[in-house]
Amino acid sequence: MKLKHRYIPMTDSDRDEMLSTIGVATVDELFEDIPEKVRFKGELNIKKAKSESALTKELAQLAAKNADARTYASFLGAGVYDHYKPIIVDHVISRSEFYTAYTPYQPEISQGELQAIFEFQTMICELTGMDIANSSMYDGGTALAEAGTMVAGHTRRTKILISETVHPEARDVVLAYATGQSIEVVTIPQKDGVTDLDQLGELIDDNTAGVLVQYPNFFGQVEDLQKIGEMTHEKGGLFVVSANPLALGVLTPPGKLGADITVGDAQPFGIAEQFGGPHCGYFASTKKLMRKMPGRLVGETTDEAGRRGYVLTLQAREQHIRRDKATSNICSNQALNALAASVAMTALGKVGVKEIAYQNIAKTAYAKSAFEKAGFDVKYNGAHFNEIVVDVKKPIKEVNAKLLEKGFIGGYDLGLTYPELSNHVLIAVTEQRTKEEIDALVQEMEATHA
Repeated sequence: MKLKHRYIPMTDSDRDEMLSTIGVATVDELFEDIPEKVRFKGELNIKKAKSESALTKELAQLAAKNADARTYASFLGAGVYDHYKPIIVDHVISRSEFYTAYTPYQPEISQGELQAIFEFQTMICELTGMDIANSSMYDGGTALAEAGTMVAGHTRRTKILISETVHPEARDVVLAYATGQSIEVVTIPQKDGVTDLDQLGELIDDNTAGVLVQYPNFFGQVEDLQKIGEMTHEKGGLFVVSANPLALGVLTPPGKLGADITVGDAQPFGIAEQFGGPHCGYFASTKKLMRKMPGRLVGETTDEAGRRGYVLTLQAREQHIRRDKATSNICSNQALNALAASVAMTALGKVGVKEIAYQNIAKTAYAKSAFEKAGFDVKYNGAHFNEIVVDVKKPIKEVNAKLLEKGFIGGYDLGLTYPELSNHVLIAVTEQRTKEEIDALVQEMEATHA
């Protein structure tokens, strides 16, 4: 009998056989326990079904209305960026042994997955300068929130300080996690686009579990990690840094500047924007904190024959036992995205990562100069990476609408989360943007600025 639905291969005889097995005659009889008065009568207010080819064409036409980084020049960043993605990334992560893999609890049949995760951990440690990294987390925001609760649990203190220059959405996640743990979250104001150290000095005390900052921060500015770390440690707190891993190709690693924990999102390495996710959080720390780290750790060992092998280690973790003593509820990760990041980092190599990071700095500096020459007020004069803050003196929504008509995806409207920066836009410039695109953007914004 011909099947009515391509992805539901059930014939009428199949349906009758199932109904007979459970002892009912019709589908209506199967649902007779549902009160008559709440059953829907008539036709649903939806389009009539189309053939597969007609539906595919309609969906393609709808998708074509989207503005994406493949056909538009994107200057939108704010935590998710348009970076070069080596073509080999999709080839590797599309292999079925990785694409469908889940938690590798059985090492004897999961060596490939475990080795891939181990390599990810190793590369994250090299970038951050930390001793140990876990096998990835959901995203950068939740990784930072896990760090906040972890420092409170480790120090047995009940207050954490977080800089106003940390991504606003990440701060919201930190607050949500902390509320459940009865941890007080205090925001350190920003001054000139970076953490106000005078305010930090006033706010930090003997009940401060840790200080959380971003590097480079949400405005693209480079924070003085060494000074913040010293101030934190003087009060016995732990220093947490949320770092862009690509920027660490040229910036001094947080581990060398006093960080106890370094977290972030590996999205810049081989992971597409994907409407904001899913992405891949990373979590790295000093060796003394490794038993408090959330998530899973992969270790390298040898079998009875002396052959190299990989296993999940420190298994007395919250996803298995001792849940009453757990400091975290995370029991999974973003292994496929972690693999994508690993493949991208491997394909680029140390020289490639450094070169792309340098291009981000150079092109951002060029954009800053171009905007200033065009008469725009570019706020903050510190070292920049990826992003600059530009005062356009008009509602950003209007400016971005006009830019979209010209083939540009505009920057982030800072007034949405920083009221004092109304009419200011956060412009992101990555290695993907050409000089011609930057010049054209400035020219178009200059036209709307007049």
